[in-house]
Amino acid sequence: MGVTQPTNDLAATLDDGGVALGVLDSAYSPRLVEFYGDLGVDFVWLDLEHGGPDPWDGGRIENLLRAGERTGVELLVRLPDTDPTLVRKALDLGVRNVFLPRVETAAAVEAAVRSGRFRYDGDPGDRGLAAPRASRWGTAAEYVTTEDEQTLVGTTIETAAAVENIDDILAVPELGFVFIGPFDLSVSLGHPGEIDHPDVQEAVETVRSKALEADVPVAGLGFGMDDVAEKAEAGYQLLNLGSTTGALNQVVSKWLEDFEDGRS
Repeated sequence: MGVTQPTNDLAATLDDGGVALGVLDSAYSPRLVEFYGDLGVDFVWLDLEHGGPDPWDGGRIENLLRAGERTGVELLVRLPDTDPTLVRKALDLGVRNVFLPRVETAAAVEAAVRSGRFRYDGDPGDRGLAAPRASRWGTAAEYVTTEDEQTLVGTTIETAAAVENIDDILAVPELGFVFIGPFDLSVSLGHPGEIDHPDVQEAVETVRSKALEADVPVAGLGFGMDDVAEKAEAGYQLLNLGSTTGALNQVVSKWLEDFEDGRS
């Protein structure tokens, strides 16, 4: 019979036109990943581009995955590189939702998406067929079909070149989503940190509107719940609410302020 693989709830939400909300765990802690699942978020974002464990360290990635599986929360993993070998490695460990950093061409996106598929756009894919953790070490039923159905490979749009090439990128078959990165866009456009600069906002809107037209899910950052609600209304389907360190900063700073206010 074989082991039945669970569905990818994040992929199902995007397919159904829903909105998924998540948190960036900047502590890279299995305990916190598990806890976020208990709290009810839809995904935990692990950003391996700007920190965290080496994605080649399979044991540490597996422990983070086990924590998510324990409480039924999906992991969204940003890889530090676009190397298709890295995509295959992450997926074989059991990651089902990956996205790429600093991609600027459709060719790079297509190579990565193809590397995550056994069958791709009517042709053979480039994913390796073995018996890794993703296949429950060879015991998963319908492994090839299930993996192709349940895996999301997306990309960040965070450079001026990527915005210029957005039409070609959005035309890549089976692209899972585009994640708009306003901070890196501000650097690329010559306005570091000025995410409200008109040039940055124009680039963000170009990507958002074109992605919606192409029927590719849009992902991004939320800056407070009013902003999250506005972006959900504007068509974003995958939104990050904040980070572990950001939440701790807000809460602990308030504790300290309340203490000082009480003493005065």
